[in-house]
Amino acid sequence: MNLQSKIAVVTGASRGAGAAFSEVLVNKGAKVYGLARNEKALKALQSKLGENFVPVALDVSAEEILKNWVKNTFSPTHSPQILINNAGASQFAPVDGLASEDWQKMINVNLNAVHYLTSALTPLMKKDENSSHIVNIGSILGKTSGSKKSAYSATKFAIQGYSEALFKELRGFNIKVTCLNPGSIATGFFESSGISANESMLHPEELAQVLINVLETPDNVLIDELTVRPLRPVQ
Repeated sequence: MNLQSKIAVVTGASRGAGAAFSEVLVNKGAKVYGLARNEKALKALQSKLGENFVPVALDVSAEEILKNWVKNTFSPTHSPQILINNAGASQFAPVDGLASEDWQKMINVNLNAVHYLTSALTPLMKKDENSSHIVNIGSILGKTSGSKKSAYSATKFAIQGYSEALFKELRGFNIKVTCLNPGSIATGFFESSGISANESMLHPEELAQVLINVLETPDNVLIDELTVRPLRPVQ
């Protein structure tokens, strides 16, 4: 896909990998609608990236608000060709120590929100004569797991299955679906779980470059799943 003048939607865009994804897409000439709850951070990113980054402050797990935004923003003549489902929530805890509200938050943000936005945008993508691409940001913890990671891994294993079913369903409509599974990323994402960023982790800019490589594949090439790890993680 040639990214010049394409329209993209990126969730979790206010920081970390989502901000990096937004930046590389804007630098490639795309117009990016960046979704997140933190309006102040989104506007700061817009000041950096310019008018081709459109800040959208909303909670992606609020289904009706999200679908109304899609309805009021897009049409068959103005619709996104790229969707990056990146927003996520995490909390690592023993299975008998995980608060119900933390379980529900991970289900709502990591899984429900992905479906809400994908199901709202897919009809528009189906009508586009050009190719479209949906990228679901999974995790290495959607392929393997470990102690105290049951809830987060459950959501990311689900995204693996959701993505596989989607690519089989949508490929006939000229819509690519990729599940991108990063290892640990040097952001503050896992701080609530006691994991601090370090230099051996993947950097958001590195993952963003991988994303661009996936999006710019020839129209007849589909990468349905890709795992990205740091080369020399902390032992």
